[in-house]
Amino acid sequence: MKRHHRPTVAKERPLANAETLFALASTGALAGWALLAVAVFRRSRAPLVMAARLVAALLAGLYVALLARGIALGPGLPEGAGFSTLAGVEALFTRREAILGGWIHFLAFDLFVGTWEAEDAGRRNMPGWLLLPCLFLTLMAGPAGLLLYLLLALLWRVRR
Repeated sequence: MKRHHRPTVAKERPLANAETLFALASTGALAGWALLAVAVFRRSRAPLVMAARLVAALLAGLYVALLARGIALGPGLPEGAGFSTLAGVEALFTRREAILGGWIHFLAFDLFVGTWEAEDAGRRNMPGWLLLPCLFLTLMAGPAGLLLYLLLALLWRVRR
């Protein structure tokens, strides 16, 4: 009797420490936002803004590590996954690790945008009380906070 040899298929290795990474990333991002909240009321914002930017860079590094792990050890894309349809994007996020990566992506980018807002507001000599709502909205709803900042920066420029 002849045995059939099955090809070895890479098994998906679930991320055992996903909850820990989620908690660390979320806490780190909040620390970065706290640095920005303090920075807006300091004459010299640069050191605190750069510290928050370092947090954003660390989050970006964690994202890249998760992405590389998913490519190297993951089972590949789910059936129907892709970027050309809403259903395809939905399929991309059917795995827990992809949701974690997406969350860290949001944390890193929103925090980076917040550091840019703080830096730009400093160059424009905008007061901290005007910047703080923008930062809060950027933390909570990314693009909405950026839009508010861009509008306020434009009004500040026109006013001066």
